[in-house]
Amino acid sequence: MKKILLIIYLFFNFINVISQQVSQIPENKNVILEEFTGIHCTYCPDGHFIANQIQSNNPNDFFIINIHSGSYATPMSGDPDFRTQWGQSIEDQADVSGYPSGTINRHYFPSFSANGGTSIFRNDWQAATDSILMQSSPVNLWAESQIDLSSSTISIDVELFYTASQPTILNNRLHIAVLQNNVEGPQSGGSSYNPSQSLANGNYSHQHMLRHLITGQWGEQIDSISQG
Repeated sequence: MKKILLIIYLFFNFINVISQQVSQIPENKNVILEEFTGIHCTYCPDGHFIANQIQSNNPNDFFIINIHSGSYATPMSGDPDFRTQWGQSIEDQADVSGYPSGTINRHYFPSFSANGGTSIFRNDWQAATDSILMQSSPVNLWAESQIDLSSSTISIDVELFYTASQPTILNNRLHIAVLQNNVEGPQSGGSSYNPSQSLANGNYSHQHMLRHLITGQWGEQIDSISQG
């Protein structure tokens, strides 16, 4: 069954994700890059660099989620463990065959597919992004979050508005992911391939790091998917 993934990212250093409520005007799709990476992957910082460039050229339209998974993410003695309980399942779903690689909206691109799945290599991220940004979106999303530091809780409001009809066979699911920026840790190849994130002490400033899936592995199903 085909699935549409509706993904909202909540950053620890932001209070309001979006400043206004959901728009009812049809808009084009945004892009979510799920980037598979690891602290012992020498060329992964080059993927980080490329993703950051695409995001800089497409502000508010392109979003990154760095998933530490696979053999290169396995910590050695004394290393931090940046893996999550969901990372390997997401990677397996994408049919990852090398690092760094990633999925663009979990869309299957026959001409870019690295291993017959949705995973594509970093040199194809820009072209895949360009193709998605030209497509109309059937649904608009708005979200707002508030963090209460005294109780260590977060409250999240989400609104969806369908600007186009959806076939009833589609399975629409909402995913809410918590990311963290500026996480200090080791990274092979950091100073060579992405020096802007390399620190004076030899460590690396990890960005867009997946920390939690509030809605779980498979998200929350949205039942009302008719236009309007």
